Amino acid sequence: MRRTALAALCLVAVTGAGLTGCQSGEDTASAGSEPSSEQAKNVKENKEPFAGLSGGEITERAVAATTGAPSLRFTGEIPDGESGGTLRLDLALDKKGDCAGTLGMGDEGEVELIKTGDTLYAKYDEAFLRAQSEGEPQADVDAVVEMMAGTWTKMSATGADAEDIAGFCDLDEVLGGAKDGSSDASRGKATTLDGTPALTLTEQDGEDRYTFYVATEGEPYLLRLESTSAADPGSVTFTDFGKPVPAEKPEGEILDLDALG
Repeated sequence: MRRTALAALCLVAVTGAGLTGCQSGEDTASAGSEPSSEQAKNVKENKEPFAGLSGGEITERAVAATTGAPSLRFTGEIPDGESGGTLRLDLALDKKGDCAGTLGMGDEGEVELIKTGDTLYAKYDEAFLRAQSEGEPQADVDAVVEMMAGTWTKMSATGADAEDIAGFCDLDEVLGGAKDGSSDASRGKATTLDGTPALTLTEQDGEDRYTFYVATEGEPYLLRLESTSAADPGSVTFTDFGKPVPAEKPEGEILDLDALG
């Protein structure tokens, strides 16, 4: 599930098109470069967002700002090719590898996650446990549901059983592929996204179309990414840049799955 989901999140790397960043080139400004005097003049005299910059240059700056954020929250629905369902994500995560949020599969329930340090805490609902145990003896499934549903569990985040889910908590891993490639995105209209001023950019790759929104005030963070790709349709929204991740050990009873073997 994790490998397929991360490929779809590239959406963040837009599956080889869209938001894959810009390699340095003759007509492309580097992400950390200062605007030219002519660009600065245009910005001062023209309130147009990112005046004087091409869509590709804006894309590069958005990728650099977003992948450079120490933490963020992403929410969205993306296809999971392994199951044929839809993966629902709402996670705050940082570059230390901590995270907190929920992960669900369509209407097959969800799991609440907290990873802090080397420990992964998870609380599964009944629907999730039954869906993940499909094909197992009914008595065994009922026993697992009775023991685990609605109860916080913990396990080592570096163990084999936790590896897939823990990968969603690694911000560098989730966004790493966005730094490579190139973009010929086209500038769109200025708009607002959840109250934040933004610029719309679009990119076409055959019949697939990608739309993304970049903040026009403060850091040029990527705010939202939408894909109409037949292979990877979906959308991801990014918020809470730089905010602390609320990853704290849950209170109350915690079932130690490593101790159970």
